[in-house]
Amino acid sequence: MELNFDRFRLSLARLDAQWVNFQKIDNTLSVITQEAIRESVIQRFEVCYDCLCKVLKKYMINELGEPEVPNSPKPILRLANENGLLEGDMERWMKYANARTYTSHDYSGAKAEDTLKLIEFYIDDAKQLFEKMSGEKWK
Repeated sequence: MELNFDRFRLSLARLDAQWVNFQKIDNTLSVITQEAIRESVIQRFEVCYDCLCKVLKKYMINELGEPEVPNSPKPILRLANENGLLEGDMERWMKYANARTYTSHDYSGAKAEDTLKLIEFYIDDAKQLFEKMSGEKWK
């Protein structure tokens, strides 16, 4: 059964595009527009991260023949790292996992700002993982 990377590809492309918008925020935009862009980046990160974890699990089962792949993101990431799928620092991947959890449960805004600091690194790491799993070059 061939894996479908479409949802992961689309979610990552949308995150990447909104990240570009976020980097262009300046004081000429209204506060509400600035907040909307910031919140959109975080929400797109959440969706992309969830898609990444789902396709990563399927990839390890279907392509690597892993007999028991956990359902939770952190154990999935650990197993992916053990299988040489993750580029970069495992600690950074754990930061992404924590950021995903925090953005869902922290409404103070502090964790959101911490998450925004990770987005650029996440996008690069997610693109590398996409290329490794799909065999396609990121466009």
